[in-house]
Parts: sequence; C-alpha cells; structure tokens
Amino acid sequence: MSKNEVNINSNAEKFLTLIKKSRQGKLKIYLGLAAGVGKSYRMLQEAHELLKNGINVTVGYIETHGRKETEQLLSGLPLIPRKKIFYKGKEFEEFDIDAVLNIYPDVVIVDELAHTNIPGSRNEKRWQDIEELIYKGINVISAVNIQHIESLNSVIENITGTEVKERIPDSVISLADEVVNIDITTDELLKRLAQGKIYSADKIQTALNNFFKKEHLLQLRELALREVADKVESKIGSEVPKTGQKNDDNILVCISSNDKLNQKIIRKSSRIAQRLDAKWFVIYVETGKQSLKNIDLKSQRHIINNLKLAVEQGASADTVKANSVVEGILSFAKEKNVKKIILGKPEKQNIFNKLIRKNTIDELIEKTEDEEFDIEIIS
Repeated sequence: MSKNEVNINSNAEKFLTLIKKSRQGKLKIYLGLAAGVGKSYRMLQEAHELLKNGINVTVGYIETHGRKETEQLLSGLPLIPRKKIFYKGKEFEEFDIDAVLNIYPDVVIVDELAHTNIPGSRNEKRWQDIEELIYKGINVISAVNIQHIESLNSVIENITGTEVKERIPDSVISLADEVVNIDITTDELLKRLAQGKIYSADKIQTALNNFFKKEHLLQLRELALREVADKVESKIGSEVPKTGQKNDDNILVCISSNDKLNQKIIRKSSRIAQRLDAKWFVIYVETGKQSLKNIDLKSQRHIINNLKLAVEQGASADTVKANSVVEGILSFAKEKNVKKIILGKPEKQNIFNKLIRKNTIDELIEKTEDEEFDIEIIS
C-alpha cells in the first residue's frame, strides 16, 4: 500500500468516526487554492474507501471538468442523476436534493459548494442544499476554493483584481466538522495547467495572464493554509475545556450607507470575531435625516443587504434609533457588553466642515476617553 493510500484510508476513518458521533449530519470540506488542485479527485477516492467500509455512500453531484483521472474514479460508485430544470427556454442540470432525501444515504458527495442554483431549484445556493441535508441527518462531503469564502472576498479582489461573484458565508466553513486543505506547490499547479489537466488548450494562456499568475497563486496558497490553521485552532478552542475565564468581550460594528465600505468592514469584522471567538453585532444607527424612511431607496437596499450579509456571516444585526450616531453606538455598546467598536473611515471633509463639526470617529473617541473601549477604524 502506498503512502498516499494510507493517508486516504486514514482520512476516511476519521470521517467515519465523526459520522458515528451524532444524529445530525456531519460536513467535511475539501479546500483548495484554485481549480485543478485535486479536490474532486480526493472526494471520489474517499467515497471508494467509505464504500469498502460498508458505508452507504452516493455521489449526488460531481464536476469532473472532463479530467480523465477524475472520471475514472466514478466507476463503481452509486450516482444520482442530475435534475433537469428549464429556465428561459433552456435546459439546465442541477443537483437533485429531493432524490438524495428519498434515498437517504449515510454519506453524499456534493461538489461545487459555492455554486448558485438555477431559478426554480429548491434552494438559491448549493450551500443551502448542503445545510438542509446536514440538518436532516445526512453526512456530506463537499469542496470549495479559497476565493469563494465571503470574508476573504475583498482580499481576493486585491490580490487578483477580480471580484468573485459566487461566495459562501463563513458560517458554512464554521459548520464543517473537518476542513482539509488540498495543498500542492504553485509550480506543480502551473505544470498541471500547462499539461491541459485543468483547462482546455485554448484557455491556458488566458488563465496564466489572470488568476493563475504565480504571484497570485502563492498568496492564495498562503490564505488556504491559514484558513485551515484557523479552523483547527477554533476547533481546539471549542472542544478542549477552558481553564481560564470565558471571553465575554463582544464586538460592535457600525455601518453606514456606503455599500462597498460596509461589505469590507463586515468581512474583516467577521474574521476578527472568529479569531477572538467573540460574539459580534452589526448595527445601522437611524438618526432623523438618516433614518431608513428618509434616505433614498438605493441606500436603503444597501443597508438591508449588508445587514443580511452580516447575519449570514454569523453576526446579530439590527437598526438602532438614536438622536445621534455616537449616542446610538455607545448606548448599544454598554447594553451588550461591547469592548471593541469597529467603524469605517469617514469620507474626507473640506476645511470648512472640519471647523464647524467633528466627524463620528473624533466625537466617539472624545466621548470614550474614560471608557474601556477599543476603537478600530477600517479604511
């Protein structure tokens, strides 16, 4: 038996142990730095091992991208046919969650975790399909690339210059019982690309000029390694009894009607809250002119969508009415035992405006001089 086979057997046994621990389904995620690292291949290898161990495993959805080695692994595995959905006169194939619930296997393989389902599907997103399966007692093995994690979206855009549209909330990663990083060197990945093992020949140069630039891959690899390390640290923190005092220092994030900045603040705050294992809140303070009923519809939608994003990321989110933004922040912070307050950097004021009024941050700092608040500004 090769070293690789020993590792695969060991991984399958670990997941098998998790399955036996609880009636609620377990989730295992294979994480990669980019397409072509071997996530689907590893999922199918594990499916074969589980099948050998007498586990009722089925392939609910797999994306082979025409890769021969991956397609060969489908042989001998039970496969659920894809569901056909007609949308705008065209036929699409999607994961059939109803078929899985009817068969009710012990374990189901569901690839492409960040996929957006075609309108008319049971759920809008595939990660919602997977959550439903887990809550109904079915164990799931899935896969995703690092660029699809919501809280890293701004970071990924800075690295690659591309905004990734399909994203999963960090709460889905937190839900996973195991996150396994499929780590390969950037040189090996670029070699696979050149050999046509990732994309067809006509797409290779475009990939090399964009997402698959070596400097991009190096940074994405570091992010993937760090993500799994953070997950392990968080898991240890939740499973090992704490001898010290519980962290009750909550985090408060105050958003404005600036959509792009709000998204950045929420994503960064999500990672801060995860790292500190802290409860966090996101609020929009409604003052007279800035109440939801008095601002334009576009700004209203931005605020509502960002509060929704915060909830998906694991925050408690709401609007707060007050005479001033600072009054609303401080009142809420004291009520919820908040120790860290996070805000976005305000837009530049002209000299005249600076002379006649303080911005929110200056006023907040002034009013918290004698308070034990840590104020963080995200630009």
